[in-house]
Amino acid sequence: AWPGFGLFAVTAMLVGYAYEGRSPWFVLAFAVACAVGSIYGFLQGAWPFGAVEAVWAVVAVRRWWTQRHSRPV
Repeated sequence: AWPGFGLFAVTAMLVGYAYEGRSPWFVLAFAVACAVGSIYGFLQGAWPFGAVEAVWAVVAVRRWWTQRHSRPV
């Protein structure tokens, strides 16, 4: 895999996480970055990292979905 692929994924995760309080779209960006990190982990043969990142991606998508579809009180 391209060496910068992992760096990109981790940097995108950091940015998405840092700004997720500003918009649900940053939560989705975090989820996508986690999915990319998961793919990278599996490509490198680091399946525990890939599995954990996949779980984080699912959790983040669920948070994004909940934020997008919750009604303001």
